[in-house]
Amino acid sequence: MFIRPLFAILLTLYGTSSIVAAAPAAKPNVVYFIIDELGYYELSGMGHPEHQTPNIDRLMADGMRFTQCLAGGPVCAPTRCALLTGKHAGHMTVRANGGFDPLREGEATLASMFKDAGYATGGFGKWGNGGRGTSGVPEKHGFDLFLGYYDQVHAHTFFPKYLVRNSEEVPLAGNTGDTKVGETFSQYVIFDEAKKFIRANKQQPFFAYLPFTPPHGQWGFPKDDPSWQLFKDKPYKFEGKMLEDARMYAAMVNLIDREVGEVRDLLKELGLTDNTIIVFSGDNGANKYFPNKEYPEGVFSPNVNPRTGVKYRGFKGQLYDGGLHVPFAVCWPGKIKPGSVSDHLSYFPDVMPTLAELSGTTCPKDADGISFAPTLLGADAAGGKQAEHEYLYWEHQKDIAVRSGNWKAIQVGGPGKPWELYDLANDVSEEHDVAAEHSDILEKLKGYAAAAHVPVEPGVVYDRSLVEKDRKYRDGEPAEKPAAKKKKRIKAKV
Repeated sequence: MFIRPLFAILLTLYGTSSIVAAAPAAKPNVVYFIIDELGYYELSGMGHPEHQTPNIDRLMADGMRFTQCLAGGPVCAPTRCALLTGKHAGHMTVRANGGFDPLREGEATLASMFKDAGYATGGFGKWGNGGRGTSGVPEKHGFDLFLGYYDQVHAHTFFPKYLVRNSEEVPLAGNTGDTKVGETFSQYVIFDEAKKFIRANKQQPFFAYLPFTPPHGQWGFPKDDPSWQLFKDKPYKFEGKMLEDARMYAAMVNLIDREVGEVRDLLKELGLTDNTIIVFSGDNGANKYFPNKEYPEGVFSPNVNPRTGVKYRGFKGQLYDGGLHVPFAVCWPGKIKPGSVSDHLSYFPDVMPTLAELSGTTCPKDADGISFAPTLLGADAAGGKQAEHEYLYWEHQKDIAVRSGNWKAIQVGGPGKPWELYDLANDVSEEHDVAAEHSDILEKLKGYAAAAHVPVEPGVVYDRSLVEKDRKYRDGEPAEKPAAKKKKRIKAKV
């Protein structure tokens, strides 16, 4: 455990020694950026030839970057559930990407963990773990304030007619429901509220959860934004609408980078830099955006090492590493060595116990994760060696994956389908199935998988009308489609 001094001993004064209780160390603030679909190799600091991310690169250089941090799932809602609850896919509540599927009543999250420890808790962006009118709304799971999208289908536009704040609608002026165009760009509103929250809580410990939607979604962008100006004339190898979307995607990556820089500037202005832990990550593996013959892995090739050409197999929605590998870094000045890089194998369930240990809070007992605080701080400062997972587990739809060390087993397609086995120490691209050569190892991993899964205990939908309203985000689209009218048959005259 991370040990903090509980008392200080004053030196002898006038021949009398005194033992005086020291002021307790201030609890560190926590800012967590989780960026929707940002690929592992999509940062300029990783050598990406197109994206411009100097602020994220600097954040990673100021802390520790992880080369083997994996998402909790290959799509948006389950991976957020793993992060927020500390559970892996065989135990967590939200295992599908339905958009509104809810957490259960009373289920502990990062926010409730921090709230119980006296933190102010705010979330800004895409929730995805319970639509309005369900047991999973964020204000029931530890958030004092959450502004953004509860339903992730609602989050597929940057110009919605409204956002949601603690289950209440917040109208956005001038937006008609068109997914691409409007007067109010939602990310500006979300980001401004995040900064207001940090400023308002500067005198107390706070947890700011920033699950930002860009660069995922139905792309639409204010044409006067400086990030758009950087990319609006880029000659990507596409024509028409695809070209415009590719430019917007690159601009949104830069927008997120700009906002990371602004948050760090705000923390510096408020004198909070040294007492704030910043975590930065993607949410799941990258999507295969804008592929063509010249760019079979997508024009931005998010899972391809731009320096070596070696790639992670697969993309979002798959349990190969391309669907799970995410950029991940932690920065805490004076505590985490700047410029450090770790190969420690971890995944999203580990975040909750790690932040609990770093902040001196109490992690829920049912979490599946293992704290990687010893990796961040060093064994001496953390009070012990880094523990390792016996195995890591994922499931998605009919697919299952389990990893132990460098061995990874995958079953695609459900029961009865063959299992594949990969030696990631020698085959990072998962190209060579060695199940036949190592049947003993495969059987061991299959045993782990069988032990990891328990039947899901779903949350509850209380008000279906609210759920449906947020899912029908286009202007004029009714919550329920009317039944088709039967056409009258007209008999032909003979």
